[in-house]
Amino acid sequence: MPEVRFQVQWSDGTKSLCYSPSSVIKKYFTPNTDYDLDDFVSRSRTALLIASDRVQAKYGRPCGLALGQIAEIEANSTKYKDLLAPKVRFIQFIE
Repeated sequence: MPEVRFQVQWSDGTKSLCYSPSSVIKKYFTPNTDYDLDDFVSRSRTALLIASDRVQAKYGRPCGLALGQIAEIEANSTKYKDLLAPKVRFIQFIE
């Protein structure tokens, strides 16, 4: 499975480098695109759970890094929940 890193920018300008153990993440995001915060979190959760499930199917256990990345994205998102129309910019995939 090809690992993919991806970079996002939160509503306050902070950038994060994120990890997916699978290229499935590419089906859920487009570089240089803004996503509503809730949509970004939902897409991330879906894609990273699929990626983790693929790791489990191949290696017999879910991907701890993917599950950790979901937790990190969800934790970061709470900082921006109170903003009016918070956005996350999906900057790029890094392979």
